[in-house]
Amino acid sequence: MLNFTIEPKITKEFLLSKNSEETYMAYYLGVPIKKGLFRSPLRNDHHNTCSFFRGRSGNLYFKDFATGQCLTFEGVVMEKYNCTYHNALKIIATDFGYIQSSVKRESKKVEIQPKFEGDKETFIQVEIKDFSESELKWWNSFGISESTLKKYKVFSIKTVFLNGNIYAKSTQHSPIYGYYFGKKGEVEQWRIYFPKRKEFRFIGNVSTKTIQGYKQLPEKGKLVVITKSMKDCMLLSSLGIPSIAPNSETQFLEEKPLNEIRNRFDHLVLLYDADLTGVRFMNKLRKQHSDLIVCMIPRRYEAKDISDFYQKYGRNKTIELIKESINKIKYEVAKY
Repeated sequence: MLNFTIEPKITKEFLLSKNSEETYMAYYLGVPIKKGLFRSPLRNDHHNTCSFFRGRSGNLYFKDFATGQCLTFEGVVMEKYNCTYHNALKIIATDFGYIQSSVKRESKKVEIQPKFEGDKETFIQVEIKDFSESELKWWNSFGISESTLKKYKVFSIKTVFLNGNIYAKSTQHSPIYGYYFGKKGEVEQWRIYFPKRKEFRFIGNVSTKTIQGYKQLPEKGKLVVITKSMKDCMLLSSLGIPSIAPNSETQFLEEKPLNEIRNRFDHLVLLYDADLTGVRFMNKLRKQHSDLIVCMIPRRYEAKDISDFYQKYGRNKTIELIKESINKIKYEVAKY
């Protein structure tokens, strides 16, 4: 008589009937599930930028404040092994012995984790201080005055707290700035900027759908510039040009807010970095949205963005460049 083994259908519900999300999360991250900050096991992390929290849905999340990632246990597996959701479930089922597989994987001891009773939100708190003369001088080198900083709710930060833990303190040689986006429920929404860092210069708890500079836009206008940073938005605003920026350089506006902005402004201009990545991204967007007008800083200036250009060449030269660009925009508009 033949014996057949019927393998179970692998779903998230099935996995959770066998073990807890805390146990799976700890197994693949290699860190215990507890309160506090720690370095990301998923990348080369030089700072304690990650924590766990329990979402309102009840799910356990791994939060990386530097990259913005917010992952469940199956999301951690997808990120770690660069696989699909279905394959992540199969990997977990195989590693924990729920199903058989011909693929040999490195196994390790399973340590059962206690239930995590952490915070229901990820939150950033800050201690604000007055801008120093050197800080204002730095911002002014990009054409951004203290009044513009106030308009865009940019603050000089003394101390940054992540989930109640001290994350960073500013120093004379390593200032910290905070972009404030109001409250979501009772949680303050911040994007924290570390200009002296070489990588991961931002941490934040704002939504990926956040549009920087949106609240400062006029009701209507002839054109609006879509750029890649809050710094560029503030500089352009100081020159009388309305502008906005998505929350990330690799993201763009969703269709609903994009259409809303189309209805308020006659022309939408893209102004991203003049490097290869920026050019590719602008060309991709232009193919998706034919009404967008692409504007680039000529390479001869060796300035990657408009803020960099201003710092190198000053206000008058920047105004000349903008007038030159507007003439090109008029030419592009006339072709349609």
